[in-house]
Amino acid sequence: MSEQSPEQTMDNLNQTTTGASDTATEKEFLDNIRQNIDAVDCEIQTLINNRAKLAQQVAMVKKNHTAADDNSNPIFYRPEREAQVLKAVMERNAGPIADEKMARLFREIMSVCLDLEAPQRIAFLGPVGTFTHAAALKHFGKAADTVPMTTITDVFREVEAGTAMYGVVPVENSSEGVVNHTLDGFLSSTLKIIGEVELPIHQNFLVAEHTKIDGLSRIYSHQQSLAQCRHWLDVNFPNVERVAVSSNGEAARRLKNEWHSAAIAGDVAVAEYGLHKLYSNIEDNPSNTTRFLIIGHEAIAPSGQDKTSIVVSAHDKAGALIEILKPLSYHGVSMTSIETRPERPNKWAYVFFIDMNGHVNDPNVSAAINDIRPLVKDLRILGSYPKAVL
Repeated sequence: MSEQSPEQTMDNLNQTTTGASDTATEKEFLDNIRQNIDAVDCEIQTLINNRAKLAQQVAMVKKNHTAADDNSNPIFYRPEREAQVLKAVMERNAGPIADEKMARLFREIMSVCLDLEAPQRIAFLGPVGTFTHAAALKHFGKAADTVPMTTITDVFREVEAGTAMYGVVPVENSSEGVVNHTLDGFLSSTLKIIGEVELPIHQNFLVAEHTKIDGLSRIYSHQQSLAQCRHWLDVNFPNVERVAVSSNGEAARRLKNEWHSAAIAGDVAVAEYGLHKLYSNIEDNPSNTTRFLIIGHEAIAPSGQDKTSIVVSAHDKAGALIEILKPLSYHGVSMTSIETRPERPNKWAYVFFIDMNGHVNDPNVSAAINDIRPLVKDLRILGSYPKAVL
């Protein structure tokens, strides 16, 4: 049987299933479809390798130009460029694959291509199997070398020292609020925010191969995950002890040697520790989401859909915060969040972390920041970066 286009094959198959006279058997139609799939696979493989060769050319140009300029290290990872590519993928997608799933496929292709340009070492708040690990993989792809750190402070130090190129840290959860350790990290660091990741938090009830479900006596998880699944646990396992541990990855790891325990963790922990999902999506709030920040050294160019984060140290006087926020309103800048932290070591002094829509290169954002500067003791731009795409 000669090779047909997918459209021709479907037309013939439709005719056969509606009773039209056709001597072709189901096996012949399936063989023809599979031949078409093989042909498409060959074309896809060729195109991916062509893209990889172009990425290598980009790397060569960057290395040559950087060496000719100032002997500094070239920058291979461009968050604004990747955000633009992924948005374009979703905008032109015609289906049947969903927009986000198509973008995830391209995310992995881009990750492999970037690895050819320059392998990326990414520090994240560990251990392996945490939601921060999942966020790092979502943002940088599986080709990146992701390295777990014990604390958020360790992530900052690893990037500051240049041992890791970038870091991934949690900053806020839609149910539990802000992560203060991350905000405090910026007060003693010169690192910039270069990107963000939004990760829907889906909790799973996990067991090991040897777990005796009828004899469960402990359920391990991070205290926030236990809180996020409180109602489900009350209904399904009201008499089983809940043990808070340092992370969901640690919870999953403990099941290796315990037959009477279960864990609550995300999908990454399932694969990393060889566990099984007894129940999926057990979180009480199905829209629960955590936002993560990507930290690095360089300033990021506009992507077209950006955020800017600043930290300001206010004067100790009545109406200081209102005075700070007025320029944002005057210049039409939309504030997306504001958080307060103590200004150590000063007593009863505070700093404000403010997120706003737009890039620092945008005239209205730049004007608002310039108007705020003379009103405060200190103002630092933490970064302008692309909004989360996936």
